[in-house]
Formats: sequence, structure tokens, C-alpha cells
Amino acid sequence: MTFSYKTMASPVGTLKLVASAQGLSAILWENDDPARVRLGPLVEDAAHPILVETERQLGAYFAGTLTAFTVPLDFHGTAFQKQVWAALLAIPYGETRSYAEIARAIGRPAAFRAVGAANGRNPISIIAPCHRVIGTNGALTGFAGGLEAKELLLGIESRA
Repeated sequence: MTFSYKTMASPVGTLKLVASAQGLSAILWENDDPARVRLGPLVEDAAHPILVETERQLGAYFAGTLTAFTVPLDFHGTAFQKQVWAALLAIPYGETRSYAEIARAIGRPAAFRAVGAANGRNPISIIAPCHRVIGTNGALTGFAGGLEAKELLLGIESRA
């Protein structure tokens, strides 16, 4: 499968938006580890309708005027990862959850470390809000975009 991509400037750096014909498949960070999200071949297509709409919605999110994304999503991962990513989508705008809370929400209370690993491989950062997952003690923990970006995203949401 070939994926289309376009880049966009954002307050958290240049983002690479990636889509299949079915939906958005990834939002990759400027200095993302290429092994973090594995996709097929990429072809630049700045006019791809899903990518154009994703850029519009992300722009509104960064401006503080969008609190819920409606772009179609096309996750690629294991069944467990998809379960974790679905739980991320259920975290309300402006709220946070711990890894342990996500593990309990998916019915695997002892799997908080595995939840952390799946969270780290979330291909659709920001929209599937892995930045809303924090340590049990409230500390900001690892984030593919960096802790500064995580703090900025949580800051955007706290102003709502």
C-alpha cells in the first residue's frame, strides 16, 4: 500500500501528515524516529483531501477553536495497539489519564507498561491524544514529539 503525505508548519514544528485512501494514518514529528511508525512507500500529495482537511483541523486546534477532530482515521498496528489508541480517542479534550487508567479502561489493569509502549507507537499523535497520558504521579512522561511539545499541547487544551 502506498501512502500520501504532505507537511505542515505548526507551533510544535513541521509535521508530516500521512494518509491512505481510507483515512489519516500518521502525524509524524519533525525529528521522528523512522522505526517508531512503520508505513509503506510515501508519495507527496499536497492536494490529498484527507490531508488538506487534517491540516485545516490541526490549524483550528492550534488556534484553540477546535476541540474535537472529525477526520477519518486509518490506524495500522497490532490489535492491542489499536485497543490502546481507541482508548486515547476517548480521553476528553482538556483532561488527562495515567497509563494505569488506560490499562484499566481496556480491561488489562496489569498492562500499564505495555500501554506505555503502545502509546509511544501511536502513529496519529495529537488527534489520538497520547499527549493526554501522564504518569500516575501527574508527571509529564515520554512523548515522541518531546516534552516541550507535550506541554504546549496540554497548554492549548487548558485554555479552553
